[in-house]
Amino acid sequence: MEFFVEKRREVMVHIEKFMLEKIHEYLKPIDTIWQPSDFLPDSSRESFFSEIKELQESASGLSYDLIAVLIGDTITEEALPTYESWLTMVQGVSDDEEGGWMRWTRHWTGEENRHGDLLNKYLYLSGRVNMRMMEISTQYLIADGFDIGTGHDPYRNFIYTSFQELATNVSHRRVASQAKKYGDPLLSKMCGVIASDEARHAKAYKYFIEKIFEVDPSEAMIAFEDMMRKKIVMPAHFLREVGLKVGQTFGHFTDAAQRLGIYTAIDYVDILKELITDWHIESVTGLDEAGEKARDYVMNLPARLLRVAERMKNPMLEYKFTWING
Repeated sequence: MEFFVEKRREVMVHIEKFMLEKIHEYLKPIDTIWQPSDFLPDSSRESFFSEIKELQESASGLSYDLIAVLIGDTITEEALPTYESWLTMVQGVSDDEEGGWMRWTRHWTGEENRHGDLLNKYLYLSGRVNMRMMEISTQYLIADGFDIGTGHDPYRNFIYTSFQELATNVSHRRVASQAKKYGDPLLSKMCGVIASDEARHAKAYKYFIEKIFEVDPSEAMIAFEDMMRKKIVMPAHFLREVGLKVGQTFGHFTDAAQRLGIYTAIDYVDILKELITDWHIESVTGLDEAGEKARDYVMNLPARLLRVAERMKNPMLEYKFTWING
């Protein structure tokens, strides 16, 4: 076990230099990147209240399911303290507090932090949301922990973040499209810039794994297989409301997303196929026997999952969230 831990640390040291070469491509300068206040009514202006009224009029046309998905996405983004603390425990990340991996983690956290800030303020101003109920769910999600089956292994964690950043890109991009359809151009623009961030972050994590495949292909392949056997769970899979058990609200949230086509079982398969292509899984060389078996499993998985996804019925169960007024 100690051998594998030490090997992981050596690989993290090796790929750190590649990360640092690309960090300015994957992270934007703080002074110039967008901030939540760029999109929201300015309380120092005389037009503040009229802008809020306009925002509320646009938000009033959003469907119930879309508001539910937006709240779930917001709570997910607001649970950032959990994700940051989780990343700092990954092998090779916090070995040096001033090192490259801690620098990446802090800057990535800073960029992600804007997402929850922006969406939270929008929902507060919209008048559609019981903010106290939503805030309780956020606190629950942070307090209940974050078990995604990766342990402290950097390979599994970066495979997870590669998948998850792509999934959040899909979700925010689709919410942007729905918001535009329902006549809320401001929300559409906000979710669009958040989706763009997620796509850029996904590119970074995919690059990290690509470099790991170059130096430790068998263990990287086994880690990929293991994560896909466990299934990639969403960060909000422990989501709950007042009076409910851990995770009880998550199913209703995902049902709403499935009904709207925001994030579906087909999207899960498409993301897996994208990772297989981008990491050149079919042509990876230097695999041992266990690595070859892992590759066979991964390569055959999309077709199996697609057959399951195509048989799934669209969930029709109506559910009333405590988060939504009325």
